[in-house]
Amino acid sequence: MKEFVKEYLGKINIEIDDKQAQQFEKYGNMLREWNTVMNLTGITDKREIVIKHFADSVVPLNLYDFKGKSVIDIGTGAGFPGIPIKIAEPSTELTLMDSLLKRINFLKAVGEETDIRAEYIHGRAEELGQDRNYREKYDIAISRAVAPLNVLAEYSLPYIKEGGVFIALKGPGAYDEIERSRNALYTLGGSISELKLVNLPDTDLKHSVIIIEKIKPTPDNYPRRTKKIEREPL
Repeated sequence: MKEFVKEYLGKINIEIDDKQAQQFEKYGNMLREWNTVMNLTGITDKREIVIKHFADSVVPLNLYDFKGKSVIDIGTGAGFPGIPIKIAEPSTELTLMDSLLKRINFLKAVGEETDIRAEYIHGRAEELGQDRNYREKYDIAISRAVAPLNVLAEYSLPYIKEGGVFIALKGPGAYDEIERSRNALYTLGGSISELKLVNLPDTDLKHSVIIIEKIKPTPDNYPRRTKKIEREPL
């Protein structure tokens, strides 16, 4: 895996050294090992992990400057996209948030094994988004979650400073989602900055990277409770 990850990331203009390649390899091995006892990913082939998880996660590094930025990965799951971004750009100050404690324990184990420094937060995004310790504290919020963009925006934009960005990794049909989310983004203090369609090399895999700038503070009553968000999305 170590040589393949260096080669493949090079194809998307992400250059890594031997230490970083080894970190990716350890991460991939732990992902496969822990996946036998807990549900982390349906992708277990080493090459597919590199392409569909690692490469897919680091694409935003080509579209936005992450150097030295504080980054929160909301609903990180098995660590995507946050951990690959941290490995590929070590200067980032990474926070990983997830509502499931056993996933946080997995991520802490990955951090120890790969010598990655990060903050690990066990909690629900809609609750911690109202906590002044986290609200509007980050340069970048990022998510690869499957929820609709207007829902992701309500969970994510409260964490970002004015002038920062929310980056959403979505499927190829993101334009329609953006159109349906314009009211939500305006209400929450966000504005579409860029939409980029990405095709991973040697595959037919396509996805969209949506960059949303935080142009004004999010009103205090957002994010709402999950049931409210799901029942009455913006």
